[in-house]
Amino acid sequence: MTRNQLSASPTKRPRAWSAVAALLLSLMLAPTAAFATETSVPAATNVPAAHATPDVPRNPDGSVDTSSLPPEVQKALAEFGEQTKLMEKQLEEGNSLGMAHDLSPWGMYQNADIIVKIVMIGLAIASIITWTIWIAKGFELIGAKRRLRVEITHLKKAATLKEASTTAAKEGTLANLLVHDALEEMRLSANSREKEGIKERVSFRLERLVAACGRNMSSGTGVLATIGSTAPFVGLFGTVWGIMNSFIGIAKTQTTNLAVVAPGIAEALLATALGLVAAIPAVVIYNVFARSIAGYKAQVSDASAEVLLLVSRDLDHQPPERSSQPHMVKVG
Repeated sequence: MTRNQLSASPTKRPRAWSAVAALLLSLMLAPTAAFATETSVPAATNVPAAHATPDVPRNPDGSVDTSSLPPEVQKALAEFGEQTKLMEKQLEEGNSLGMAHDLSPWGMYQNADIIVKIVMIGLAIASIITWTIWIAKGFELIGAKRRLRVEITHLKKAATLKEASTTAAKEGTLANLLVHDALEEMRLSANSREKEGIKERVSFRLERLVAACGRNMSSGTGVLATIGSTAPFVGLFGTVWGIMNSFIGIAKTQTTNLAVVAPGIAEALLATALGLVAAIPAVVIYNVFARSIAGYKAQVSDASAEVLLLVSRDLDHQPPERSSQPHMVKVG
């Protein structure tokens, strides 16, 4: 071995390892730049010539020739290439799923599970029932209050119960029911000499009518209370079911890509949103009706008090009856 060969051999070995280091650096930087621009990652064995150093051996097609590299480096490059291909596949699957899922409310409903769909349909029906009761009961309350104000005005103008029965002759009105109920009790108690007993019986009849009117006006509001208290939990059930299905899909696809997970979670959360949409108006409308019905009951009580006042006035104007019992004579 000559002196020149001894001086050249130490320089070839570091130069080969520097070429391998440059190759690994280019392979690591190439996929990073590709993912930053959302483009496909090139295979480890197809690195462009611009990223390679002139000292790296190449095949005729321009790809890197790894046959001259040590086995450890070839194995590392092969594993890196497999990981890169797996990342490309996951990215493509995520993009395809993101394009396939329509994230509008109607699209999320169509892509949801059958159980979640049933929950959404039930909540939509509950919301329709809520607004229907609000419209129907609202018009009913407004009309009843308006009629009752007019009837109370007529009862205040009447001087006797007979006169009140004339002004409240329309069948089905509350004043007609109250006056005729009081007249019926007066007729049944015609032979009674206890005025307080007659007043008590008339008052009991009127109280029953007032309670019946309140129950009749409150009918239908219990449905609002039920919807307001149960709709959020029904929506939460749909959400839990949908998220459970999403985790099952994650386990099957063996990927945690957000594009794969997000549509299922969004579809599940739509059930909770519908539950709140059904529950919040139901609670608000129920509270509004509770206050309105309380005011209506107060008006009905005022009308009952006016009728009881006329009954008391008529009883006081009746002439006192003489006692029909014979006087007891004391014999000495």
